[in-house]
Amino acid sequence: MHTPDVEGIPVLRPQLPRTERLLPYLQRIDAARVYTNWGPLACEFEGRLARALSLPEGGVVSASSGTSALVGAILAVAGRASEERPLALIPAFTFVATATAAQECGYIPYLADVDAESWMLNPDDLLRRAALDQVGLVVPVAPFGRPVPQAAWRDFHDRTGIPVVIDGAASFEGLLELPERYLGPIAVALSFHATKSFATGEGGCVALNDIDLGERVTQALNFGIRVGRESQMAHINGKLSEYHAAVGLAELDCWAEKHASLCAVAGAYRERLAGTELAPRLLVAPDISSSYVLMFCRSAVEAERIQNSLRQSKVEFRLWYGRGLHRHGYFSALPHETLEVTDSIAPRVLGLPLAVDLSPAAIGYVAEALLHGSGA
Repeated sequence: MHTPDVEGIPVLRPQLPRTERLLPYLQRIDAARVYTNWGPLACEFEGRLARALSLPEGGVVSASSGTSALVGAILAVAGRASEERPLALIPAFTFVATATAAQECGYIPYLADVDAESWMLNPDDLLRRAALDQVGLVVPVAPFGRPVPQAAWRDFHDRTGIPVVIDGAASFEGLLELPERYLGPIAVALSFHATKSFATGEGGCVALNDIDLGERVTQALNFGIRVGRESQMAHINGKLSEYHAAVGLAELDCWAEKHASLCAVAGAYRERLAGTELAPRLLVAPDISSSYVLMFCRSAVEAERIQNSLRQSKVEFRLWYGRGLHRHGYFSALPHETLEVTDSIAPRVLGLPLAVDLSPAAIGYVAEALLHGSGA
């Protein structure tokens, strides 16, 4: 194989707006001397996001992180866990933040298996379960930015009365593309972490078309305070600072350019692996978020071979969701059902290098390591 131009290829090199893009917004902060508590930049950021997502004014509530957004949405929709319904049903195939947010609201995460095709919870499967009487919350997850359709979950809520909050994490692009399918009365929490395609460094938001519920999310993220100084509901401090809002506004300014660059990298991966046996198992935008490039290996054995080849070539990779939540030491004692699908797919989904400026030579080098490891 050819030697890369640099000493190894990192799995991810995020890029946020450059200083010159931020400067006008930072100068506005200096002039206003408002730094947090939904200042003018945060409010402008929320408004621009709401318009981009075809939501009414007030349909986006910004938050200090994706996890804070999820906690705020849970507290607004379901409140803290009760003795009668202590369980939050979540997929085992997700990042740890999903379980963390549920625990922060007092719930015991109950891990359910995902559908083998969509990698999501299946609401029809959940309806067939007899053990929903202790479930106080369901958190479907958008795996690797594949957005969660709302209609089936609205039906699930109508039939069971169980609150639903969607962990949309990296699904910003999908929501932009089809807001009528993926947005509605069910709150969707998004992450704007630096690793996401649309990013503020740290940050997130809750997106929904129920303005009254949006006001409750705002209250839940602001110490339970709505007016005056009285705390009136379960809460955290989860507000987005003006500095992160500045990054978000600059990110919106240059989003089309950044998104095109990320999609071009996805296209270069597809082109390089076209005609090989790996091509059908390469997952890139628009099938998933452009913040990921994934290789879905045929088996755990093939995954190990490819990982060894990548290591030898000094190409970084990640199992972004680990081997399932139940395989993390901290979460290993959580109650769960049989997790055959999660156990099958989690070790086989490898995250590959990505950057807006990842060169064709670097992509070719990664592809050589993949093909060598697979034996193709």
